[in-house]
Amino acid sequence: MISPEEAARRVRESGGEALCERLEHLDRARAARATATRAPPVSAPDRGAVADYDVAIAGGGLWLLIAPLLAARGLKVAVLDRARIGSAHREWNCSAKELSALSASGLLTEDEVRSLVVARYARGVCRWHGGGSYAVTNVLDHAVDAGELLAAVRARCEARGVTLLDGQAVTAHAEGRDAVALAVGAGAGSPTRTLTAKILVDARGASSPFATADLVCPTVGGVLEGLEEGEDEARIQPDVGEILATTEGIEDGRQHIWEAFPGRRGEVTVYLFYYALADAPGASLLSLYARFFERMPLYKRGAFRLVRPTFGFIPGWSRLVPAPAPPGRRVVLVGDAAARHSPLTFCGFGSALRSFALLADVIARAVETGSAHEKALADAPIHAGTGALARLMCTPSRSPARANELNALLDTAFSTLHEMGDEAYGALLRDEMSPRDFIRFLRTTAARRPRVYRDVLGSLRLGALGRWGLGLVREIYREIEVPR
Repeated sequence: MISPEEAARRVRESGGEALCERLEHLDRARAARATATRAPPVSAPDRGAVADYDVAIAGGGLWLLIAPLLAARGLKVAVLDRARIGSAHREWNCSAKELSALSASGLLTEDEVRSLVVARYARGVCRWHGGGSYAVTNVLDHAVDAGELLAAVRARCEARGVTLLDGQAVTAHAEGRDAVALAVGAGAGSPTRTLTAKILVDARGASSPFATADLVCPTVGGVLEGLEEGEDEARIQPDVGEILATTEGIEDGRQHIWEAFPGRRGEVTVYLFYYALADAPGASLLSLYARFFERMPLYKRGAFRLVRPTFGFIPGWSRLVPAPAPPGRRVVLVGDAAARHSPLTFCGFGSALRSFALLADVIARAVETGSAHEKALADAPIHAGTGALARLMCTPSRSPARANELNALLDTAFSTLHEMGDEAYGALLRDEMSPRDFIRFLRTTAARRPRVYRDVLGSLRLGALGRWGLGLVREIYREIEVPR
């Protein structure tokens, strides 16, 4: 059995000391959330104070996308991150339509966007242990070089005058009438200085103190070499993306799920993850990496080698509880800190591409008005329905007799999606399915598996059940009011 210590050694060997430190930092940060103490205070700016920046972005990962767009509007922008800004800790996939937003926004040229695509797939598949395999097209079918994308965005930031503060984290903030003061330092115990901005954009993901979403998806894996190619499920097909797959039932109250996306010739990005309640104890990326190395041979054949580790705690919001909320009118939560992506698929990259240009407009208006109105970014209607399903995924039975129960439910659900047709199937995974189609999907699944209502509804408290029903009804009425 592989230990967390051995898993850390393998990650360090593949990714280097800095990347392994990032992994261990995420584990420590999550473990400390329950006992976190308040950060050293910082004084709010005086009334009428002139801010150093129009916008300060805390976090230099995927949401670096908005920085050059804001700078192009003539705003003074700073980006801060405890590591190097523009470093990729995940690999990303999306559809062609989603990817086109990079050029439509003017951020990159069409040729630059095409150069980022390292693989395209004829189809994607979802398959479940003990069940079938269900193909779909136009979903997560473009593999993107995450490192090259962020490097290109960083270059745009530099060209447009964005201030990039590598190795500088926001440790505290205080909002005044006209600006926000930020305590900035290299880390715990290091001296801090104060910067001010009209608007603070919190893009710190799961590390944000305001990331209060009720679900979490611990995810580990990375780019691998050495996996065998072939037509069977135990091998890699270079033109097929494996979107979701299980190889076993529930263990220790968790249903582990795999992904596999071929990239450059001979390389495959593989992830292992599970869904959990945000306050569930025991979630550890190092422990999950230990399982990844141990169980990988049960998933795919080949003497694999981890080339580049990628990992993270991905927060999710079920829509059954209040959303993560910013602490003031001059703070905007984005990305994983806000958890506005799908609660079922946790596909944050596609969600970011669909919304980053609109979000830049919202932030630019907030600079002018002194107040951020995040409700300007409408939630995808389908999210009102999938939250309860996500919650069910987080709380599977621990009974050995029911170990394959969740796989059986998922197999029924995805066979229903497949029979509804490629358009409806893909729409659910892209967060585009209409509420009416979602109701049809639930009804058909329940007719085939009558226990589905008991499984889903029985896992919800009365208040959450009411939120789910009201959310679905509200979205259906909205759909009726706005005809297709």
